[in-house]
Amino acid sequence: MAEKEATVYIVDVGTSMGERNNGRTQTNLDFALTYVWDKITSTVALERKTAMLGVIGLRTDGTANELEQEESFENISVLQEISNILLPDLKQLHSKIRLSQTVKGDAISAIVIAIQMITKQCKKLKYKRKIILITDGKAPLDADPESVAEITKKITEDNMELVILGVDFDDSDFGFKEEDKDPQKAQNEETLSMLADSCGGVIGTLQQAVDELGMPRLKSTRPVPSYKGHLSLGDTAACDTALAIDVERYPRTMVRRPMAASSYVQRSDPSENGTQSTATVVADGDTEMQDAVASDLTNVKNSRVYRVLDEGAPGGKRDVDRDELAKGFEYGRTAVHISATDENVTKLETQASLEIIGFIPWANYDRYMSMSASNIIVGQRTNTKATMALSSLIHALFEVESYAIARLVPKVDKPPVILLLAPSIEVDHEGLLDVQIPFTEDVRSYRFPPLDRVVTVSGKVIKEHRNLPTEGLMTAMSDYVDEMDLSRLGRDDDGNPSEYMPMAETFSPILHRIDQAVRWRAVHPTEPVPPPYEILTRYSNPPETLISQSKKQLETLITAADVKKVPPKVQGRRRNRNEVKPLSGLDVEALLGGDRKKSKISSQNAIPDFRRILNAAESVEEMQSAAKQLGSIIESRLKASFGDISYPQALEEIGVMREEMGEMEEPGIYNDFANGLKRKLLSEELGGNRKDFWWEFRKSKLGLIDQKASGSSNVTEEDAKSILSFGH
Repeated sequence: MAEKEATVYIVDVGTSMGERNNGRTQTNLDFALTYVWDKITSTVALERKTAMLGVIGLRTDGTANELEQEESFENISVLQEISNILLPDLKQLHSKIRLSQTVKGDAISAIVIAIQMITKQCKKLKYKRKIILITDGKAPLDADPESVAEITKKITEDNMELVILGVDFDDSDFGFKEEDKDPQKAQNEETLSMLADSCGGVIGTLQQAVDELGMPRLKSTRPVPSYKGHLSLGDTAACDTALAIDVERYPRTMVRRPMAASSYVQRSDPSENGTQSTATVVADGDTEMQDAVASDLTNVKNSRVYRVLDEGAPGGKRDVDRDELAKGFEYGRTAVHISATDENVTKLETQASLEIIGFIPWANYDRYMSMSASNIIVGQRTNTKATMALSSLIHALFEVESYAIARLVPKVDKPPVILLLAPSIEVDHEGLLDVQIPFTEDVRSYRFPPLDRVVTVSGKVIKEHRNLPTEGLMTAMSDYVDEMDLSRLGRDDDGNPSEYMPMAETFSPILHRIDQAVRWRAVHPTEPVPPPYEILTRYSNPPETLISQSKKQLETLITAADVKKVPPKVQGRRRNRNEVKPLSGLDVEALLGGDRKKSKISSQNAIPDFRRILNAAESVEEMQSAAKQLGSIIESRLKASFGDISYPQALEEIGVMREEMGEMEEPGIYNDFANGLKRKLLSEELGGNRKDFWWEFRKSKLGLIDQKASGSSNVTEEDAKSILSFGH
């Protein structure tokens, strides 16, 4: 179970916090709130009932606390009692923290209020107690020695943690010292520093805390075992010499997904109360959003409707209940039905087990065979005998430099998987690291031509060829790679060369950027999201040091590889069609004797002829004529096709027509052809029943060009979908 936490933030909102110091464009209060909101929203994002917090306003215009009758506790207001914070509470709190018009307010008295709030909430229970004070230190302090001693005693006895962050406080560790400091502020810094030191707290400059916000905070997860049972070697039921060790299997690496977004709708009647949360499946199979936290949002309900083709029903389709559906396996072009009672024949009955089936030397394993995230297998907790037995196996594998191959069934009736077990020996623990490896059916073998030689049809091997790199090019590339080496670019604390991208400092930009944006927008719904933190974009580009030092090698490589700039795409005079202008400026078609004005399309060379006519077309009529000719050829192929033998060629030609008409911004030409083709197929004018061709047409995604694909189209997305069915 997660540890209980109670944190109180004390935020100084006095009039001096409205100043802008040390070249900052923000006020001191906005600068302080950068830290406060980041910490609070991080706590809210945890969604833990045991993580509670409260907020106290220091130097507020009014007074609102349990000790407000006493003079020293004036201008201190409790803005948020210690509790779980949700989004509505966050919005209310944001409206309460505002710059005041007073300079009065004692920070030490505010700490007393925070201690009282924590004591009242936590009592004698086990809590992680923490007080964070953010101030500019410009208000007088009531630093009575006896009172400070009592505060120190209470903080120490209750094991509270005190953190004091000052705006422009001197910090030798961070390397900051404010020049021409106000004497009152200097005295307050000294007093607060003594208070923090006496109770084991921390005091520092706020700038350092804000700078550290850019370091992503990693979320610790509780390990959940994916397998508990025996690791066996041999048949334990039949052989006395078989090995069986009680083990547990836990994830070692796992992909962390960014937070997912849910769909909500703005409430039409704001007077109604709404709920909002994750999707929940209700009794009728629909999906409904529940437990909304914002009153202006309402439930979203997703309905699923099942329809089957029925020529006798209106629209050619009939609604059916989910209970009327049956499962089937697609076998060729037919569905093989297997009833629920016979469905067990498709399942493999298995028992949970982890069995070693063989061993393989390290050198014989190809790393590309790893198919999954890694897990670790350790001995059963509190079982010393199992831990010692597993340790013996781990050391034996390490000494003979081998891996174990095992068959894992994590639970009863689960499909088996094959694992590779690798020994892992660390200072504080030992275990077997495992990754899933493929079955025979999982392997895809492809053969590619060699990169270092050319083999002719007759089998002759050619070492020098225009498609092969020369010795000079190989040398230039090798020198460039050496100059771009990252392995020793970094520096450690002593200034010695080290790894440039250590794993501990390489964070997922997508995950933490989404987290940053959501936390910011929760507090600032209308302000633009700030740029990503530097650490998230640090490795997005090559280091400037390497770019500058490898410039000479790059120029040599460009010369050796004869790299030339790609000709710019020239906007054609016909719609948005792009054509590449040759570097020489010559008319290649004229040189080859091609007839650009050729208007006849032959069935033997349909696609090149079609494109040639379009390239030379200067009017819509010429495009329509070319499309009509190609359409006639396609229909002739279908009419003369023996079975489906000509379907692939016809589909390719239809795809070319669709692509070309879309680029020429004449989607209507293709859409007219597609509508006419379907009409002829349904009326069996193309050699009998060719409905199977329309099925291939749909699989190839050759439907109408709708308004989403082309702004020149007058076909809606719904109309484009409807044509794909036989009922329309």
